Amino acid sequence: MSGAVFLIDDDRDLRKAMQQTLELAGFTVSPFASATEAFEALNPDFDGVIVSDIRMPGMDGLALFRKVASLDPDLPVILVTGHGDIPMAVQAIQDGAYDFIAKPFAADRLVQSARRADEKRRLVMENRGLRQAAEAAADSLPLIGQTLVMERLRQTLKHIADTDVDVLIAGETGSGKEVVATLLHQWSRRRTGNFVALNCGALPETVIESELFGHEPGAFTGAVKKRIGRIEHASGGTLFLDEIEAMPPATQVKMLRVLEAREITPLGTNIVRPVDIRVVAAAKIDLGDPAERGDFREDLYYRLNVVTLSIPPLRERREDIPLLFSHFLKRAAERFGRDMPDIPAAVRDHLMSHPWPGNVRELSHFAERVALGVAEMPAGKPAAPENGGTLPERLERYEADILRQALTANNGDVKETLLALGIPRKTFYDKLQRHGINRANYAGRDSAKDGSV
Repeated sequence: MSGAVFLIDDDRDLRKAMQQTLELAGFTVSPFASATEAFEALNPDFDGVIVSDIRMPGMDGLALFRKVASLDPDLPVILVTGHGDIPMAVQAIQDGAYDFIAKPFAADRLVQSARRADEKRRLVMENRGLRQAAEAAADSLPLIGQTLVMERLRQTLKHIADTDVDVLIAGETGSGKEVVATLLHQWSRRRTGNFVALNCGALPETVIESELFGHEPGAFTGAVKKRIGRIEHASGGTLFLDEIEAMPPATQVKMLRVLEAREITPLGTNIVRPVDIRVVAAAKIDLGDPAERGDFREDLYYRLNVVTLSIPPLRERREDIPLLFSHFLKRAAERFGRDMPDIPAAVRDHLMSHPWPGNVRELSHFAERVALGVAEMPAGKPAAPENGGTLPERLERYEADILRQALTANNGDVKETLLALGIPRKTFYDKLQRHGINRANYAGRDSAKDGSV
């Protein structure tokens, strides 16, 4: 089935003949006797083609083309011309009209032109839809980052989200583990179910089992009524266990049983209840390292470790910091009813030199202080490169930090950055390539897209 056509011609007989030709070819035709009438019925989301005669009373075809081009320059307009109108039609083609057809014309000439224009319009509308979908996804499911490691993380999330595989997320405090867990839920077919989060490190050992498994009345002192546990409440959805390394050993044994059998036994009863859950666990230590794992059960670790996602700390993806900061600053300014402030050089230096031990969470709070005008810059020199590695490796990291600081201080301006660094242009670009630094990330940060993490 072909697309839609707005057909405009003041000649009733010719209009009917063209309408019949196009409808036999599969088009849905809306006929109009005047260009004014057709334009009033047009909207920017029209996904079809316009076929119009040139010579008409009132608004002619050329005037209609100019008005359509101002509404949407990608909307194809085919002009039907008499012999004397051909020079005007050629000029219209140069101005952006899709095609012109000289009278008299064969029916197939009209159909072929309309089909090609329809294909072009479909491609334009599909691309627009994809861009809008991507922007909507970025706004509602934020995961900001242009570095390769973040692109790979997004790809992996989309690849595994719609499976029921259990996932272990590793990352430092404030790196965005719960955001990743939420994305796994929202991008999966379980998104209609509950997303239930529990921080295992925030509950005392005497309470965590009741929270997870629920209890019956009289199961223990103070249990006066039945309680549905977090696991059962997450049935049909996703259970997110944050700081799972803090889960007590006795509870770990029961959790292992849940993962293996997908069933629970609430406190105070012997009745086994099946549960349909996906478990996403997060740890701020390396559970694969026996020295860090401590008393965390090895068999539970391997049961959770079907897929492991690692979220890099900010200090390992510094190129993402300006983009993230711009987002958080814009969001904070809107929240506090302030204008978006300019970013002074001291703030830019701090962004690229500070180690950000609190990661994204710390960066977000810093952006809020900048928006409020109460941010205090630490005195002294920028933070030294991370410890560890050989001397050449440390020098490489230090050189990369100097490049980032210079770019930040000069808003990504190459000329000013070269003057500040005192190096030739070719050397500058060679070093950017070697360190994987994208200069574009340091210019125009105020226009960064919305998102978080």
